[in-house]
Amino acid sequence: MKFTRRTAIQMAGASALVPAAADSLTAAQVPPAPKEGPNTPKIALGMNDSFMGNAAGGGRGRGASAAAPDPSEGPRRIKQLGVNHVLSGFGNLPWTEESLKTLMAPWKEQGVSVSNLMINLSPDIIYGKPGNKRDQDIEQIKQSIIAAGKVGLPVVEYNFYAHRAMEGYFEEIDKDRGNTGWTGFNYELEQTAAQQYQTRPAEKGMKFKDLPPLPEEGAHTLDEMFANATYFLKAVIPTAEKANVRLALHPNDPPAPVSRGSQQIMGSVAGWKKYISLVNSPSNGITFDCGVTREMGEDPVEVCKYFASRDRINHVHFRNVLVMKPYERYTEVWIDEGINNMFAIMRELVKNKYSHLIYPEHPRRLNYDAERGPIPGYPGAGGYASIAYNVGYARAMLQAAMTA
Repeated sequence: MKFTRRTAIQMAGASALVPAAADSLTAAQVPPAPKEGPNTPKIALGMNDSFMGNAAGGGRGRGASAAAPDPSEGPRRIKQLGVNHVLSGFGNLPWTEESLKTLMAPWKEQGVSVSNLMINLSPDIIYGKPGNKRDQDIEQIKQSIIAAGKVGLPVVEYNFYAHRAMEGYFEEIDKDRGNTGWTGFNYELEQTAAQQYQTRPAEKGMKFKDLPPLPEEGAHTLDEMFANATYFLKAVIPTAEKANVRLALHPNDPPAPVSRGSQQIMGSVAGWKKYISLVNSPSNGITFDCGVTREMGEDPVEVCKYFASRDRINHVHFRNVLVMKPYERYTEVWIDEGINNMFAIMRELVKNKYSHLIYPEHPRRLNYDAERGPIPGYPGAGGYASIAYNVGYARAMLQAAMTA
């Protein structure tokens, strides 16, 4: 039958005569997509992700909330992606109930929960410096954890880097994907005057692996760093347990073998396993980063199974990579084009009843975002459009895993 305006009207009229029960039956035969809930993983974004690639705002997702003419615009942009949870960094120690409620208020008004905040540990804590300041700083962390518990903040994330190997990063181009931006890491990378994370002009021409310790950091062994971490955990984990707060230690990213003369306690899966054994508690957990896991040459599915089955994953970073040489040469790529099986990872999280946040982080650079303003952060970093892509991909993986 030839399709014309007349036949379209006839078809529309015929459909109106179909009993309502038939429509209901058809709808009932299609199961609805699974939804996030209290007992499922939850897709989350950084507070600043809503303004990445927008001249009105700035900063990486883990920084303080981005400035905007309308304070509700950031939460609204996150909400429009179907995301109901955010994370951020937060300073001004010690945290108080008042300071946390002030931070959370504009997000709560839009129906978005602040569910993970990064807390900064002082050099005295990380390097175990002598004197009373380490204990004073730990006391501020404990006070902050207590405040987090009182306002219902479930997870507090932190780092324990001796040195973070940012000097090894550089931008690469994905020529097969319209010249989008990747983030590469190379242990052999020579420092240049234009190197984004180069910290000492005199180091121009040196390879990253040969960079000397920084005076303010020094060089540290694994034994030293684990001793400092043990001291910290024994002091704060009992407080976290009482406050019903979980701590999540971020892995070394990049996981360089040695970073400015220091060994890295979270630079290997063996280190991750040892860390959760220092104080045996669900409050002493890790941020499971499947990208870092692969960068170390490990199988993210098996590593996820180990930690999730023990209830020691308190936060997840969901991203993909290509690895040329474990620990030393890899590239952070689009979430759908690396060597990680992202669905298998998500399925393992669901299988083990993981119920905290999943952050589809490290979006890749798109011209669309770059044209709308500078994008600070890692070389090859992306903005709001690529973040939206990551969210859609991660949600598809989550919904598929929940129905598998």
